[in-house]
Amino acid sequence: MENFGDNLETMKRVPLADDHVAMICEIGQEVTYAEGEMVIEVGDPLDRFVYVIEGEIEVVDPYSRERMIQSVLGPTQFMGEISFLNAGAIFLPMRASKPTRTVEAPREAMLDLMSRVPELSDHIITVFAARRRRQFEAKNSSIKIIGADRDSAVRSVEQFLSRNRIPFQSFDLDGSDEETRAVCDLTGHAPSVVFNKDELVEDPTPRKIAQRLHLDLDVCRETLYDLLIVGGGPAGVAAAVYAGSEGLQALAIEDTAIGGQAGTSSRIENYMGFPTGISGTDLVYRGQIQALKFGTRFAMPRRVEDVERREDGTFCVSLDDGDAVCAKAILVSTGVQYRRLPLERLEELEGGGIFYAATEMEARFCRNTEAVVIGGGNSAGQAAMYLSRAAKQVHLIVRGTSLAASMSSYLSERLEADERITIHYQTEVCALDGDDWLSCVTLEGPDGQRDMPTTALFIMIGAAPNTSWLSGLAQTDERGFVLTGAAVERPSPFETSCDGIYAVGDVRAGSVKRVASAVGEGSVVISEIWNYLDRLDAAATTDEAGSEDPA
Repeated sequence: MENFGDNLETMKRVPLADDHVAMICEIGQEVTYAEGEMVIEVGDPLDRFVYVIEGEIEVVDPYSRERMIQSVLGPTQFMGEISFLNAGAIFLPMRASKPTRTVEAPREAMLDLMSRVPELSDHIITVFAARRRRQFEAKNSSIKIIGADRDSAVRSVEQFLSRNRIPFQSFDLDGSDEETRAVCDLTGHAPSVVFNKDELVEDPTPRKIAQRLHLDLDVCRETLYDLLIVGGGPAGVAAAVYAGSEGLQALAIEDTAIGGQAGTSSRIENYMGFPTGISGTDLVYRGQIQALKFGTRFAMPRRVEDVERREDGTFCVSLDDGDAVCAKAILVSTGVQYRRLPLERLEELEGGGIFYAATEMEARFCRNTEAVVIGGGNSAGQAAMYLSRAAKQVHLIVRGTSLAASMSSYLSERLEADERITIHYQTEVCALDGDDWLSCVTLEGPDGQRDMPTTALFIMIGAAPNTSWLSGLAQTDERGFVLTGAAVERPSPFETSCDGIYAVGDVRAGSVKRVASAVGEGSVVISEIWNYLDRLDAAATTDEAGSEDPA
C-alpha cells in the first residue's frame, strides 16, 4: 500500500546541485558551531534552512542527551523535515558533533527560492517527506503519550497526532520495561502527555499540543484573506493546492485533523493512481504538503462557529476561543460525519470502546477479541477488512438485505469470502452495555435479539453534514446539505445562494459521495473563485476611480 513519503532507508543520497547551493548561499549566511553546541532544540520552530558545508550534525535523544541514531548530517546535506514548510516545531534536538560550518537561509527567503526553482523544491520536499515518514514509523520523537487507553483526553491527543502524521511514542501504564517505568514515574503513574524530557502537559488537549508544535497558527495575522477554506478533507485540501498554485492568499481551517471522514479510512483502493491502495490520511497528507509548498496556510485544530457578511461584501468568521478571521470568499468543504445512533449510553461510551474511525490507533483495541462494525458502505467494508487482521472475528452489521446497492463489488466479494468476517444482514444494534468500557452489544435481527460480547464497536453509517456554522447565509436542504447551482438559480454547480460562498465535496447537496469526486470539485472550484475575486477587485477599482475628486 502507498505511504505518504519515500522510504528514507532505500533512497539514494543525491547532493544538491552546485548552482542550487550557490543560490542558497546568496540568500543565507555562514554560521559556525563548536563541538557539542546545539543547532536546534525540541519545540523550536524550523524557521531556517541549514546546509552543512563542513563538520557534522547529529540527532540527540532528548532524554539521555546521547546520539539517537548512527547516521549524521555531513557536508552537502541539509537539516530539517516537512515541518519546515509551515515553520512547525522540531521533534528532536540537533547538535554539532564536531566543529561545523553551515549556510543558513531564512525560511521565507528559502520558500521563495523553492517556488522559483522547482527542481530544488522537488529535491528538498522529497527528502523532508521521507524524513517525516521515518520519524513517524520509527516513533522518533520527544512527545510521549502515557496511558491513552485509560484516559479519553490523552487518547484524543494521540488520535490527533496520529492522523496528522506527527511522530510520538505511546506507553502503557502497565508496561514493565525500564523506559516505561521511567516515564510513568515522571507522570506519577497517571495518563499524561510529555512533550520534552521534563515538560508535562497539564490537562492535555489537541489544541494545546498544536500550539506547542506551532500548528495552531496566528490566523488573525492577516487582515483579509482572499479565500477561507473551511474543512480539511479531500475537497478542502485539493482546493488548498489549487488556491496556492493560483497565487491566492488562502487559509484552510480544520477542527480535527487533515483528512476529514476520508482520514478515518485505513485503505482506499479505487482512487486512480494508487493501484495498491492508500490510506485516507496518507492521501490527503500528500495534498497538504503540496498546498504548503504553494503557500496555503493551515490552522488546526480550530473550529468555525459562525459567519457574518459585512456591508462591503467580505466575510468574517468567528472561531473557537474568540478569534475572528476575515476573507473575500469562503469555500465550504466541511464534509459529513458518521451519524450517531439513537442508543442509550452511546455518548457515555464514545471513546471507551465506541469509535468512528478504523485506523491503527483504534485497531489495537480489537486484538484477540470480537469487533463489531455497523454500516454497509465502502468505509465500513474497508474497516472490517482492516480490523480482521487484529480481531479474532469481525461482525459486519448491515440493515439491508445485501451490500450490492451501497458497496463496491470488489469489496463485498472479499468480505463474503473472508472467514474472519461474518456479515449479519437485516440486523441492527439496539443496546449497549459496559461500565467504563463497552463490554457487550445487543443485536436485533430476523431471529430476534441476542447479546454479543465485544469491546470494540465501529459506527460507520449515514452522513450528517457540518453546516450549522453557516448561520443561514447559504441555503441548505432539509437534511443540512448546502444547495448549489440550479437548486438556487446559480450558473455554477458550486455556487451557493450567497455571493462569495461556494461549496464542494460531500457537504454539497447532490454531490457524488466519493473521494475522487471531492478532489475533483475542490480542484475545479478554484477557477470560479478566482474569477469572482477578479470581479470584486475590478469593481473596487471602478468605485475608487468614480469617487476621486475631479478637481
